[in-house]
This record gives sequence, structure tokens and C-alpha cells, in this order.
Amino acid sequence: MKIHRLSEQLASQIAAGEVVERPSSVVKELVENAIDAGATTINIDVRQGGRESIQIADNGQGIVAEDIETAFLRHATSKLTAIEDLNAIRTLGFRGEALAAIAAVSQLTIVSRAEGADAGTRLVLEAGVMVNRETVGAPQGTVIAVENLFYNVPARLKFLKTAATEKRLIDEFVTRYALAYPQIRFRLTHNGRITFQSSGSGQVRDVLVAIYGPEITRQLLEIGDWRLEIDEDTNLQSPIPSSRSPIEVTGFVGPPGVHFANRGQITLFVNGRWVKDTQLTYAVIQAYHTLLPSGRYPLGLIFMQLPPEDVDVNVHPTKTEVRFRHGKAPFGTVQRAVRQTLVADAPTRQMSAWALGSMDGGESPGWMGSLSQESFAPEQAEQADLALSWLDDLDDEGGETAVGQTQLPLDTESQLPIMRVVGQVGASYIITEGPEGLFLIDQQAAHQRALFEQLQAEWAADRVMVQTLSTGTAVTLSPSQAKLLEQFQDAVARVGLQFEAFGPNTFMVRAVPKIAASADPARLLVAVVTELEQSKGMVEEVGLVTAVCQTISLRSGQALTTAQMEQLIHNLEKCADPFTDPQGNPTFIYLSVAQLAREFGKI
Repeated sequence: MKIHRLSEQLASQIAAGEVVERPSSVVKELVENAIDAGATTINIDVRQGGRESIQIADNGQGIVAEDIETAFLRHATSKLTAIEDLNAIRTLGFRGEALAAIAAVSQLTIVSRAEGADAGTRLVLEAGVMVNRETVGAPQGTVIAVENLFYNVPARLKFLKTAATEKRLIDEFVTRYALAYPQIRFRLTHNGRITFQSSGSGQVRDVLVAIYGPEITRQLLEIGDWRLEIDEDTNLQSPIPSSRSPIEVTGFVGPPGVHFANRGQITLFVNGRWVKDTQLTYAVIQAYHTLLPSGRYPLGLIFMQLPPEDVDVNVHPTKTEVRFRHGKAPFGTVQRAVRQTLVADAPTRQMSAWALGSMDGGESPGWMGSLSQESFAPEQAEQADLALSWLDDLDDEGGETAVGQTQLPLDTESQLPIMRVVGQVGASYIITEGPEGLFLIDQQAAHQRALFEQLQAEWAADRVMVQTLSTGTAVTLSPSQAKLLEQFQDAVARVGLQFEAFGPNTFMVRAVPKIAASADPARLLVAVVTELEQSKGMVEEVGLVTAVCQTISLRSGQALTTAQMEQLIHNLEKCADPFTDPQGNPTFIYLSVAQLAREFGKI
């Protein structure tokens, strides 16, 4: 076939697919333009999920009459003038593609009056071609109506989701930007019905109430003005109070008791721009390590501010992906800011009402339902001076030995009630009786939690007790694993696992954490290497601590004596967070007397 140049109209329709993927893309681009124009009120009206029409009205600066046609040409913008401007972008839009792309695949009408102009201009376009232009009376600002989206691109039209799906995506976008710009009054209507409205008060919490309701908003924890500086080698330093620090993180996060089935409630903004970033999302999730049940995800609203020259937003036409100049620094900043907030301010979960008499007649929706979310110990595991004596330190008659034991502070208050051991089920679960109820304790999860808190407390104080091996154990790894282990040798040594090179891809384990003295050193090293591989370069030493504890903990199917079960329960009672294992799985299930009576038909 002979090579020929595409027509301008066809090229525009093809290019539009990169910017305008669906109705929510139209809303995004037009709302961002309104924000850049300095609007304080933005009204969004959507019909049939955006298939029929989308109308965005704002009270911003408006477009001057002589520029209104130019605004719909490809690569026409008022936000860039030279290539140097790309080095420090301060506006949401800058590519000059959105209006041209939207007009190319729809029937579009715009009415705009610039600040100080006597009248407005009305322009009608079909498939990017001007149909009519006239001078009209209009208030300051811009109104853009997009009708019959993709009417001339049937291939794209047939791949649109249902109206309900498109509505949900539009709702998510508008609410996100309402959170980022609380000083702007947003109103969103679907088919003439208001579905979201913010007050424009400037208070983020007012927007949170409109989105999540007062109950969840009341529980959210505010991230303080958290700043970090970066040295010449991009290494993170300690938090500093100076406003000159280049990375600043603010926002809100939910307490561990507020969690969801997916990552959809983690929202990230970089310099006021909503972004999708896998690493930053993972940083928020990592901050909740050991605090959430397995398979559950937190609520997080993260605002990151950094110099525009340190972030590249010109990555994708949709402008939702960014690159950071300082590599992993943003990850570490977000992770630490969220973790510090959870540790310092999150309320402590305590079992304050085991009889559950105050919980609607004893109703409990599950193991978390029996917990009051009113408090979260101000002392965390990292700083706790816990005294835990392990099952391996019990002699055959169940007596305790003094190896590795320290005294528990006399004023330590258990977060669990007094429990009496009844027995063991399936050599995996311990049955105990507590006030007005029954506890089923997962012995493996409980042991992991107790081990984790002791080792983590030692690690945080930089005094992990180690056991030197009389004869080292040689472990051979794959070349990639060996390289990874050498790279993070210092981090591994901090958790008590000491080794040295012993030939090609082979290492000799010389010492292990004292609480793992009876464990297989080779298994410990392999478990740590596996954790390093799974971390994909974002190594958190708390993950290494977890890997060690998983390896040395009790296994399901291991029979215990009564004395051993009592000792395990005692250790769990002394934990700062006895409710979950390090992976976030519950350590026990609580069944109240009222629940049991209901199961037997007595209530």
C-alpha cells in the first residue's frame, strides 16, 4: 500500500484516544482546566453516565474572545511558552491536548466570558470542526457542554462500560479533587439529581464528612506537617521543622479498625495533582504492617508537596503518572509519616466490654466487632520493654527456666482479660474461658505475635540479643539471591542474623537471634532472603523481623501441655497489639455467652 499522510481530522480522533478514554476522562480534563483558571465554584452535570452529555460550569477567569477558537487547536495552551517550562510545571494542565481531543470525538458547545469583558462568546463544534460562533450575554467563567461522546468513533463507544460504572468513576474523580481543593465549591449531579456537594469552606474534614460520613471522619488521624530533607546522595535524613525541606507530607489516614477490601481508598496527590503511583500506595500499606487483617487495606489521603523541578509529570497524556527525581525518597517519606501518625495518635484497641452488654444485646459482627476502637496503646511494640518467656524455655514438667527472661514492669496493663485455659482443639487452637465468653486462640498466630514484639523491641533499641553458633552453617543461594543478600547485609545483621561469604554464592551463618537459638540457621537465612526478594528493593527491617518470627514460631498440629498453653496466653497478654499476628491475621476469635445462647436457640 502507498504511504500517505492521515487527514487532520482522523489524526485528531486517533490522538484523542490517548487523552479521552471514557466519560470520566472528559470530566477530569475539564475540571482541571477550571481549577487552573482560578474557579471557586465548579458544577458538573452528567447524564446517562456521560454518554448523553457532560456539562462543566465554572466561575474562573474565562477565555478571551480572540483565543476561544485557538483553544481547540491541538497543542494550544497558555501554560507553557518555552521548553524550560517543562522543568517546573505548576499547573494541572499544560500539554494543550485535552480540549482538541474532546472536541474531536463529540459535539461540543462552549460559552465563555473573560474577566473584564463586556460579553461572552458561544462556540459550537462537531468532530472538532466549528459550526457556529456568536457573541452572547454570559456571566464570567466558562461553561462547556459535551454531547454524544464518541458518536463518530463507534469502535470506542462500544467498549464503554455501563452507565453505573461510568458514574462511579466520575464520582471518584470529583470527590478526589474536592479533597485536594477544599476551598472550591463542587456540585455533581447525575440525571438532574445531586449526588455530591462540597461547601468550599477550605476545611478538608468538611469534604471528608460529605464523602465518608461523620462516623468514619471522626476516626481519621491527621498527618502532621511532616517534612524531610534530602542530602546530596538522596539519603533521607531526620524530620526537620524548617519550611525549606523539599518533601512535605500531610493528609489523613484511617485507624487500623477502618479497612477495606481493596486499595481504592488510598488517594495520592503530588503538588495538588491526583496521581496513580504503585510505590507510594505500597508505602501507605507498608506503614500498616502487622496492624491490619490479611487481605484488607487502609484508608489514606496523602498530599505530597515538593519542588516542581523534582517531579516529572510529563510521563503520560493523562498526566496521572509521575516520576520523582530522588528515587525512593518519596516512598520513605510517606511510609514514615503514616507510620509515625499511627504510632503517635491512633487510638488503642482495648477489650473494654467483654460482656458486650452495651453492644446491642450482645451482637458481635466478628472478631473485630468485639473490640472497642477507643484506644491504641501510646507505647508501641518498637519501644516496649516486654518480658516474654518462650515455650522452648519450658522444661518437660512445664517449669520455667530463667534463660533470656527479663522482668515485666509492674504497672504494665494487659489489653486482654484474664483467661482460663480449657484445652486444645486439633493441636492448633487453644480454648480459653474469659469474662462472659469463650476465646479460640490460634497458637501459631499468637506465638508469632509474641516473638515479633520481643524481637522488634530489641531491634528498635539496637540491642538484638544474638546466639553465636559453635559451628557455622553453610547455605548456598542462587546468584541473584547472593547479590541481594550482600547488598542488604547490614539490615540483616541488625535483626541478629550474622553471616560471612564462604565461596561463590555460599554464606556461613555465624550467629542467629537468641530467641531463634534452637531454629535451623539455614531456614532462617532462606526466609530472610525470600523477604528481600518479595520487597523488590523497598526493604523494611520490620519485614525481616516478621520473616524470622514466622520461621521459628509454633506450627499448627503441635500438641502443647497445659503449662505451655498458659505460658503462651501469658505472653500474648503482655503484647502491645495482641489482636493480630505480624501479617494482620486475627490471633483469636471471641464468642460471647449471648452468642452461644443464640446458637443453641435460647435467645
